Amino acid sequence: MTNKKMLSEADICDRFITPAIIEAGWASNRWRREFGFTEGKIIVRGKLVARAKRKRVDYLLFHQPNLPIALIEAKDNNNSLGSGMQQALAYAEALDVPFVFSSNGDGFLFHDRTGTLPEIEQTLRLNQFPSPDMLWVLYKKWRGIEGSDEALITSPNYAEVGGKEPRYYQQLAINHTIEAVARGQRRILLAMATGTGKTYTVFNIIWRLWKNKTAKRVLFLADRNILVDQTIQNDFRPFGGVMKKLNRSLVDQHGRIDTSYEIYLGLYQAIMGGEGRESIYDKFPRDFFDLVVVDECHRGSAAEDSAWREVLAYFDSAIQLGMTATPKETKYVSNINYFGEPVYTYSLKQGIEDGFLAPYKVVRIDLDHDLLGWRPEAGQVDDAGQVIEDRIYNQRDYDRDIVFPERDRTVAQRISSFLHGTDPMNKAIVFCQSIDHAERMRQALVNVPENAPLVHADRRYVMRITGDNAEGKAQLDNFIDPKRPYPVIATTSKLMTTGVDAQTCHVIVLDQRIQSLTEFKQIVGRGTRLRPDYGKHYFTILDFRKATELFADPDWDGPPLQVYEVPEGDKDVAPPDPALDEEPIDEEIDIVLDDPDHVYDDAETDEADRHVYVVSGVKFTVLAERVQYYDRDGKLITESLKDYTRRTVQEQFSTLDEFLKRWKAADRKQAILDELLERGVLLDALEDATDGRFDPFDLICHVAFDQPALTRRERADDVRKRDVFARYGEQAREVLAALLDKYADQGNGSIGQIEVLKLEPFPRLGTPIELVRRFGGRDKYLAALRELDAALYESA
Repeated sequence: MTNKKMLSEADICDRFITPAIIEAGWASNRWRREFGFTEGKIIVRGKLVARAKRKRVDYLLFHQPNLPIALIEAKDNNNSLGSGMQQALAYAEALDVPFVFSSNGDGFLFHDRTGTLPEIEQTLRLNQFPSPDMLWVLYKKWRGIEGSDEALITSPNYAEVGGKEPRYYQQLAINHTIEAVARGQRRILLAMATGTGKTYTVFNIIWRLWKNKTAKRVLFLADRNILVDQTIQNDFRPFGGVMKKLNRSLVDQHGRIDTSYEIYLGLYQAIMGGEGRESIYDKFPRDFFDLVVVDECHRGSAAEDSAWREVLAYFDSAIQLGMTATPKETKYVSNINYFGEPVYTYSLKQGIEDGFLAPYKVVRIDLDHDLLGWRPEAGQVDDAGQVIEDRIYNQRDYDRDIVFPERDRTVAQRISSFLHGTDPMNKAIVFCQSIDHAERMRQALVNVPENAPLVHADRRYVMRITGDNAEGKAQLDNFIDPKRPYPVIATTSKLMTTGVDAQTCHVIVLDQRIQSLTEFKQIVGRGTRLRPDYGKHYFTILDFRKATELFADPDWDGPPLQVYEVPEGDKDVAPPDPALDEEPIDEEIDIVLDDPDHVYDDAETDEADRHVYVVSGVKFTVLAERVQYYDRDGKLITESLKDYTRRTVQEQFSTLDEFLKRWKAADRKQAILDELLERGVLLDALEDATDGRFDPFDLICHVAFDQPALTRRERADDVRKRDVFARYGEQAREVLAALLDKYADQGNGSIGQIEVLKLEPFPRLGTPIELVRRFGGRDKYLAALRELDAALYESA
């Protein structure tokens, strides 16, 4: 009889767990082994970039290919039945899977997350694993979809050979929305961070509702033309001939609109009318659409007086789905009040943690007059000869009430220095205070001497892309296309804040005063897309205006909190003062007419008389600069690489003795290093700082516990001096000596596997089989490797 204790985890799966689930009725197309559902978080320290391990579930069980309902975490038989349960529950929470099992091959520990069974956890024999039908009945009860349209709930996503499949969180967003519709919910909100594929997600939602005939006619609304065009050309392409862009060309001379299509995509400004143009949305019957989807619904759609709400009110019989990266919650405007709580939320923090979104570094750059303010001398005049009002000017005034050309040049020089220190062809967006500021910044960047050869090579190296400039806007598609190198640097004000899919944007420059957390999230979202194929693993925020202090806001990446207050008995109430809404303005600003944060003089009431001072000759210098990293807990930290490593290692191992015991007991030292990598410790970066001469063991002991460090060469020489392998024959010692040389040159990871015997210099000594025979066989060779490993660290 097989001794289970001798079997590996894989053997336990093959011999006991897999047969048990097949016997319970789970066909091979209803479960997957080693199901990876994240990409592995990207960790950045200095110039080194690493990716943590993917999260994998040992078994994921499905009711349908797009509807997981159970998972199993397996362990070998040296572990207890439930030793994998806590890990399994963490995975189940992420995947929103209700039925969780842990097994060591003796049976199953079953954890019910639904609360539908008498006990939360119970032990099952191998032949008691639940059938698919049993778990499906419990699932429906848990989700409140008993008696709902089961054909809709179990309907498939759009599929094409070789096409992409939804990521786990996209599938959850799709399923939760479909189930909400099946339960009869009419207003639905999805909150997904910028860059997580909202449009692809909503395409599959529409596809399933359309195919099921729950929604025969659909209206998709966006507020940027580029969003509509990108959607038609990319994600919505499978709709083909039944899809049409909604504009005035569909209205005939008698004012009748073409109703022959099933999927309409529209720009809300184009269908609303105004300025002498007739609206076109109301040419459809009020009950024409079964589903209305509002993309980026944080941009005003929930405001009682917004144009979007007029359309939503007209088609109030339709199911209404809002898609947002940042649920809009102020005292007077609330997405949640209109749509209800999000049926699913996937945050920026989670996207970075899963490795689907790019992490970021923040470089805070403080200029002297930005921190200390600037006051004119008595009677000082500006460049136009006008006396400057005597008061202290600060960042709140810069590029609004007063302009300093030298400040523009200082900022432009620092941006350029950063790009040339990394890659001058890395695309960057510079967010400026106004259109005029964006133009001045364009000029300042063009005139930086380092940029001159690049500007001469292509005038589009620096472009102003703002709403008032046709030539700049014409270059927007080129900027967001990864395959097109120009433009490289785009200066803007508001136009590129949202809806611009700039996948290869490496640098976000903030030279704009940002007070709205909603707008700040959108701006940061311009950099969060990952494109490793173009060398983009992370992005950098250069902050000249302290805007990144908003990262400290408790609502930066937490769940949206509803603030909208509705008097008792009222369903919807118009805000008493729309001016208090902090929704960012989407149109380009020529001049700011009112700023509640600015204290105006009594004489400053007539805007026509308002003068913007331009003051040349005021020198600005960089007073302070610091780099901050996004740590494993989703917080920005200002810390050296050594300090971070020291703190994190000591959190894992409180004493040197605890670390030494663990290191010496570990068969695979790499397992310890992998654990530290998961916590953001990049030992490779520390190795680079020491010319790569030290073993990870010595780096950890030295940095975390202040122990003197030996180089790998010194450790190898110490083993030779002690003549540790005198009991081996001459031919075996020859192999061990070569292994020591290999360790001294390349480290422990290069000698732990038999495959190393295929590398130089070993082929000159013999084939791998011949070399292993020198030790008396494979087991004795591996024992010699363990002895070598122990000898290397014996001096510790």
